[in-house]
Amino acid sequence: MCSGGCAKCLGITILPLAVLSILANILLFFPGGKVADDNSHISDEVWYFGGILGSGVLMIFPALVFLGLKNNDCCGCCGNKGCGERCAMFSSIIFAAVGFVGAGYCFIVSAVAIDKGPKCQVAGGNWTYPFLKGDYLGNSTLHVLCENPPDIIPWNLTLFSLLLVMSGVQAVLCAIQAINGLLGSLCGSCKNGCCGGDGPV
Repeated sequence: MCSGGCAKCLGITILPLAVLSILANILLFFPGGKVADDNSHISDEVWYFGGILGSGVLMIFPALVFLGLKNNDCCGCCGNKGCGERCAMFSSIIFAAVGFVGAGYCFIVSAVAIDKGPKCQVAGGNWTYPFLKGDYLGNSTLHVLCENPPDIIPWNLTLFSLLLVMSGVQAVLCAIQAINGLLGSLCGSCKNGCCGGDGPV
């Protein structure tokens, strides 16, 4: 089934992105690459687990489903293989939707975190968010407002930017699979469905 082969390629791409998203979120729990003295010193957006839950766990299940679609026929769908293949492709749309929601959640959390900036120690010893609406992104002179932890700004910016990009790619791939699943459920396999031809199953 051509649509199943396409889904497998998407699953192969999504799975490592999910693992990398989990790792990026875990690294964010170590501000500036160091163990935080207090959990309250970690930016709030890190605790929303956008990379662990959104682009991580919620993406692993769709990826595994996509990987197995090529050989999935819903147990033959009462003896009708063509019907089973269409049923499997239709069910993949639901998993694609779940993955899209998870990726969208991570994308929003990451965008908010980048715009808000990291929580850090400022003059006077208070831990707060010293930046306003991403003003630090275009004005590096404001970076001196964060006195501790060292390198917290590039650390958070790099990791949240990675999460933003990876979740965006995941959302696009899930949208592609939703369209692919719809076509697969309507057309069936390349061999027997409306896609036509005698191509490989």
